[in-house]
Amino acid sequence: MRENIQDIYPLSPIQHGILFHGLHAPEMGLYHMQFVYTFSGNLNLAAFKYAWQQVTSRHTILRTSFYWEELDKPLQVVHQQVEVPVEYQDWQELNSLEQQERLKSFIDSDRLRRFDFSQAPLMRVAIIQIQEHAYYLVWSSNLIILDGWSYPLVLNDVIEIYEAYCRGQDAPLADGSCFKDYIKWLKQQDLSKAEEFWRQQLNGVKEPTPLTNLYSNKLSNLEERYEDIQISLSEATTKNLNSLARQHHLTMNTLVQGAWAILLSRYSGKNEVIYGCTTSGRPVDLERSESMVGEMVNTLPVHIKIDFDEYLLSWLQQLQTQLIEIREYEYSPLVDIQKCSKVPGNVPLFESFVVFENQKTGKFLQEWGSLNISEQTTYYKTNYPLNIVGYPGSELTIGINYDFRRFDAATIINILEHLKILLEGMVKNPKVRIKELLLLTEQKTHIKLLALEKEMSLNFDTIN
Repeated sequence: MRENIQDIYPLSPIQHGILFHGLHAPEMGLYHMQFVYTFSGNLNLAAFKYAWQQVTSRHTILRTSFYWEELDKPLQVVHQQVEVPVEYQDWQELNSLEQQERLKSFIDSDRLRRFDFSQAPLMRVAIIQIQEHAYYLVWSSNLIILDGWSYPLVLNDVIEIYEAYCRGQDAPLADGSCFKDYIKWLKQQDLSKAEEFWRQQLNGVKEPTPLTNLYSNKLSNLEERYEDIQISLSEATTKNLNSLARQHHLTMNTLVQGAWAILLSRYSGKNEVIYGCTTSGRPVDLERSESMVGEMVNTLPVHIKIDFDEYLLSWLQQLQTQLIEIREYEYSPLVDIQKCSKVPGNVPLFESFVVFENQKTGKFLQEWGSLNISEQTTYYKTNYPLNIVGYPGSELTIGINYDFRRFDAATIINILEHLKILLEGMVKNPKVRIKELLLLTEQKTHIKLLALEKEMSLNFDTIN
């Protein structure tokens, strides 16, 4: 056992959080990520298995396990060699409907096969053949080893190695990444300076912005389950949003976060809101950070005021400035950040967070060489009840991953519709006041809110 150990070092802040939630609520399957791909081609199964094994040898984090028992602080252990489980199943005798039903059952059962943090690798692969040259690929892993930025890096390596193997060549890939370099970088950061910043940011925050007014009471006793619903903007609207962002030196991420912040204020009736956002966690002063494979993303709070009389563009620019400042302290552990607020440690700092996927992830479907991808589906859940995800592309897609016990599908669809209306409204007239933009959402079916409409009659002038 010891002779197979290559290295031992501490965890990153986000890894601490994932390990904590995984150990204290193992039955919930938190941070279990599943990618399901439908692809076609003349698959060389032996070459595909070889490619996954080679990628695991290349990146240290894919050979990492975690230990915590009888330790003051948990440690991650890099093994010199591990074997990646690559399973093959043949479903060609089933008809299309039976294959879809079997796939759903397979995904559900795979999710129940929870990863043992003390056993590497914390990922597995299944190849399911559905026709002579058609397949499903189910790739499961725990987010403690891979963040959203890392998945396409790993998959691109797999495809490059696979294609080279099929040609009888060695893949000309760069040396694999060492996650320990990132851990070393973290130790060099000034946490006291970060603490001062977060105390200013969270001044006056005593509780998370509540979503209870959107909860569906009839679902409160159901078994724990997360669902996903998505909505897409038109290609024309997406193009105009990109143009708006460039013209005013904004990002699409800022536009999406701005839309959610405005809605969160609308739903809660509060002119100060707090939600979470994710940052890549890849510092510019860390060599090769963009090509590093590991869990580097961090979830950070955004505490912002919404004055409904303020002009939209001015407010969005303030939000973007704040997001840039936050990025400077993205190495801060969330548990330490929360101590800078007045929110009790046993209460989450926020109930919703926003993720905007990078373009690299968005190109996931286009880089499979001789294998043709037709579909990609992602399954995951976090410890937050409401997660908003923006997916870039020719048509901007907004998805919500939500706790089915707290929200019903109709509520989530209405939230997505309101987000769409706000983003479309930004394009049509970016120079409006925020309250004028919000009035657009009143033309659609209302979400069941607190008694905000009765108490305030939607007089946004009173929300100051």
